[in-house]
Amino acid sequence: MTHENREPSAETHSSPPIDFLYDQGPVLVVNKPSGLLTQAPPGIDSMELRLKRYLKQKDGKTGKVYLGVPHRLDRPVSGAMVFARNVRATRRLSEQFEFRSVTKKYWAIVEGIPDSNAGEWVDYMRKIPGEAKSEIVQERDLKAQLAILRYKIIAKWGSNSLLEIELETGRTHQIRLQCSCRGLPIVGDLQYHSKLSFGAAEPDERKRRIALHARFLKFEHPVSKEMVSRIAPLSETWDDFSIPADLLG
Repeated sequence: MTHENREPSAETHSSPPIDFLYDQGPVLVVNKPSGLLTQAPPGIDSMELRLKRYLKQKDGKTGKVYLGVPHRLDRPVSGAMVFARNVRATRRLSEQFEFRSVTKKYWAIVEGIPDSNAGEWVDYMRKIPGEAKSEIVQERDLKAQLAILRYKIIAKWGSNSLLEIELETGRTHQIRLQCSCRGLPIVGDLQYHSKLSFGAAEPDERKRRIALHARFLKFEHPVSKEMVSRIAPLSETWDDFSIPADLLG
């Protein structure tokens, strides 16, 4: 058996520092870097693996560390993610995502400018069998899933615009596909027809970044019941674009 496509073992080096946005009780919120998997098989680097290593060292544990993953971000997407340190908290957080009581706002730099300053996009889409990609389909397609998002333009310059997006539904690659099918591909998203790069060139296409960032996350703490809201800072890659300074606070 060959392993030419296997990534280097995550056990062979120490993990980079984790950007924590919140750490209270069984709840952790982190700012996931783009190019990093949310979860992965053993031996491959991921946000989950880095957090487990951190918790194991912090708590001085010698055995396995539990970490619940109530939601995910695509590998090339950066931004706010919540994790849980016990089963009960994981279940309660997962229910919030399932019943759409979590507020999630994404920022996306797209090629082009939408016709309207704000609006709602409604499509039917499906994941392409055997591929890590989705496509727009007719409502009558047996595997069609309703996809709804709301957007507003918060900045524009030249032929690019910065959108703030809220998902009504959560489909595979939903934001990426719904932007692309309107001639507004997310910068750097070659998989969905972007013609521009985002950040430094990356020979490993699996680690390429795109200009999609989970900017804001708000949820109910599963134990205290207090509302938790966090803004995830942008990476230095975003500095290459003319985003007004007053938006970055």
